[in-house]
This record gives sequence, C-alpha cells and structure tokens, in this order.
Amino acid sequence: MAKGKAVKKQKTRSDRKQAVLKLVLSDTCAVCKTPCARGMRYLDHMRQPGAAGNGVPCILTKTYV
Repeated sequence: MAKGKAVKKQKTRSDRKQAVLKLVLSDTCAVCKTPCARGMRYLDHMRQPGAAGNGVPCILTKTYV
C-alpha cells in the first residue's frame, strides 16, 4: 500500500439524510408569504365546488431526518 492514500468510506443507503416535508392544507397556501407553483395549483383545485383534498407537501417545511 502506498503511503498517504486514504480510503473513502462509502455511505450506505441508511446513512443518508432523508428529506421530510409537512402536509399543508389550502388555507395555509392561501396566506403563504412565498407562494410556490405546487401550492397555488392545489389552491386553485380546492376552490372548485365539491373538491376534496388531503393537503400538499410544503417545500418551505423541509427538514432532514
């Protein structure tokens, strides 16, 4: 082995950080200070009569686990 050569340890899948986004409802998107395309599309969808939704992932609430 050559002197001074370090071997990099490969990260396994379980060692990587995973992003988690909170689900927000249309009322949260309506008052958001920095509206995103996904939130505005969901807000428009929810304004239709009889629309039912479960929320949309908000990019502004990203945390890493």
